[in-house]
Amino acid sequence: MAITAPATRPTNPRFSSGPCAKPPTFDLAKLAGAPLARSHRAAPGKAKLLEAIETTREILGVPDDYKIGIVPASDTGAYEMAMWNLLGERHVEMLAWESFGSGWVTDALKQLKIEATEKTAPYGEIVDLAGVNFDNDVCFTYNGTTSGVRVPASFDIPADRAGLTLCDATSAAFAMDLPWDRLDVTTFSWQKVLGGEAAHGMIILSPRAVERLENYTPAWPLPKIFRLTKGGKLIDGIFKGETINTPSMLCVEDYLFALEWAQSVGGLKGLIARADANTAAITAFVEAHDWIHFLAVDPATRSNTSVCLKFADPRITDGAAFAKAVAKRLADENIALDIGAYRDAPAGLRIWCGGTVETSDIEAMLPWLDYAFNAELNA
Repeated sequence: MAITAPATRPTNPRFSSGPCAKPPTFDLAKLAGAPLARSHRAAPGKAKLLEAIETTREILGVPDDYKIGIVPASDTGAYEMAMWNLLGERHVEMLAWESFGSGWVTDALKQLKIEATEKTAPYGEIVDLAGVNFDNDVCFTYNGTTSGVRVPASFDIPADRAGLTLCDATSAAFAMDLPWDRLDVTTFSWQKVLGGEAAHGMIILSPRAVERLENYTPAWPLPKIFRLTKGGKLIDGIFKGETINTPSMLCVEDYLFALEWAQSVGGLKGLIARADANTAAITAFVEAHDWIHFLAVDPATRSNTSVCLKFADPRITDGAAFAKAVAKRLADENIALDIGAYRDAPAGLRIWCGGTVETSDIEAMLPWLDYAFNAELNA
């Protein structure tokens, strides 16, 4: 039986989960205002960096007494900076249900070698959040980019906790309503939900986290790019645009453009609505086709950004090979680029649904997914 390819194609085939799609109105010409070949410590550079910090605060609703800093090495650098500076003062609970969370477990147990309890769940599931003891420090990933599993709305972090919460929110910030009063350290990167350029991370500290920084000295040495304090006091300049090392002012300009675009679509509420609409289109497709399922088992924990899918047809004999073939066919057709599952995750697909993706592109891509599935099954 001949399998006919759909007539409509996505305008933008970029569905990568990082770096993610640029905002729909992106144009390199819009970065012309970047102060290139100027010191980031000169007045124009410092003004741009401070604007990036304060616009981030405005859109995300970060409290005025929280500190926001731009740091090296993307979300990885920001989260490891937090772990290396803050952990070790008390027992730690490490929560992981995907690759990056598992990486933080490795850092805590094998690199820092601190007193910690490891709580993990397989891909598609989540740990017993009701059993978390917040008198301990707690490290967790708000949204598992490689598993499509996020913390549910029912996740209750107590206001009177004794420990600190360290949250990797890199595929949640700008797509989910984060509970700032319950998060002591929050990190993310520009390359995720707003489609910014790579290599720069954001770290957001609550007053409780600042207090820990100024009253606790870890037992291990800290490299220069990790140091947040000097002489027992927070290096406050980091949170006013005086970065630890040299940032790319072109990347800063790109982030400022993305923030301006975010405001134009309604800020955080608008971004969440766009991500939810994208995910709803995929949900309708999954419900209409019995050969594909969400990797996330519980609907309450399904991500609205990094949507992970698995094939469920009994005729598929080699799941990994089949998933790669489908992803390759869609890439070769320039329909969907970079949608294969993460290398450590179960075989399947991962489709980015953050706010920079247009719902019309998701809707145009899905019939091609049906086409690719049937083409590979009958190859």
